[in-house]
Amino acid sequence: MMASFSQFRLKGLVFLAIVIFALPLFITNPFHYGLATQIALIAGAVVGLNLLVGFAGQISLGHAGFFGMGAYFSALMTSNYGWSAIPALVVGAVGVAIIAWAVGRPILRLKGHYLSMATLAVGFIIAIILNNEREITGGPDGMPVPPFDVFGWELSPFGQYSLFGMEISGDLAWYLFAGVVLLVAVWLAQNLIDSPIGRALRSVHGSEVAASVVGVNTAKYKSLVFVISAVYASVMGALYGHFQGFITPSVASFDFSILLITMVVLGGMGSTIGVIIGAVVLEVLPQVLADFQEMEMVMFGLILMLTMIFMPKGLLPTLTGYLNKRRARSAGGDA
Repeated sequence: MMASFSQFRLKGLVFLAIVIFALPLFITNPFHYGLATQIALIAGAVVGLNLLVGFAGQISLGHAGFFGMGAYFSALMTSNYGWSAIPALVVGAVGVAIIAWAVGRPILRLKGHYLSMATLAVGFIIAIILNNEREITGGPDGMPVPPFDVFGWELSPFGQYSLFGMEISGDLAWYLFAGVVLLVAVWLAQNLIDSPIGRALRSVHGSEVAASVVGVNTAKYKSLVFVISAVYASVMGALYGHFQGFITPSVASFDFSILLITMVVLGGMGSTIGVIIGAVVLEVLPQVLADFQEMEMVMFGLILMLTMIFMPKGLLPTLTGYLNKRRARSAGGDA
């Protein structure tokens, strides 16, 4: 059974890689490249959140706070102190990991609505700090973020670069970079899921009491996955800030936290590729519905509501289950 799950995840990773590298054949303008890059970076954060919510069964309604912390730390260090982007990203992720561990230890003892309220409070506190510290963060007006640089080589959506002897635009370069980062994020998540840590997380999700009986340190593993998911959010937040070139406290807002958790639920909790599909749908759907003008949000809510009514397990798990049933019926008919 474990081997079949691993093979399925490998196929999902290969499929994702094919989609990422084939998509430029169909993209024709910078706006679509920008949207695709944004989706890849947000999807990376959602992959980390899925480890916490989908596999460990722990809710987080303030996860955008860690995304915003990563974005602002990298922005401050690179713009005000002359740091390179990579050290700023790494140090920011370490700092977020420490904060997540310190916060997660007490709040993850809570369950149900109490845990939801505690994580919501964490997100609100981070957002309030980013809004109020005007001298440091620019307050509600936000702050500019320098281009992402690697050893003096700057990656900007407006530049021109050479890749394997071919000249490519900056928006394509950013898209390919974000796509590779997403693939690495998925690969790391899948390896974690297949490891003893992943099995421990699934046991915690199934029943904390039963997991404790068989010797699983539930507090340790819940704290660990909370830290890992926060680091995912921090890294993607830092890259997102450099890509956008400007950030505001909205990157740590309650609305963004709800968007992230909705992507997990819509795509299918516990499905790494599924939550990426959820991110794609929730980022692309507003663009598709833009022609409805004042009815856009009504149509958006209606589509989400109908999806969750008729596909309660999420998009990918429901579709996969339907296809498996059809195959089983076909095999039974052939027999």
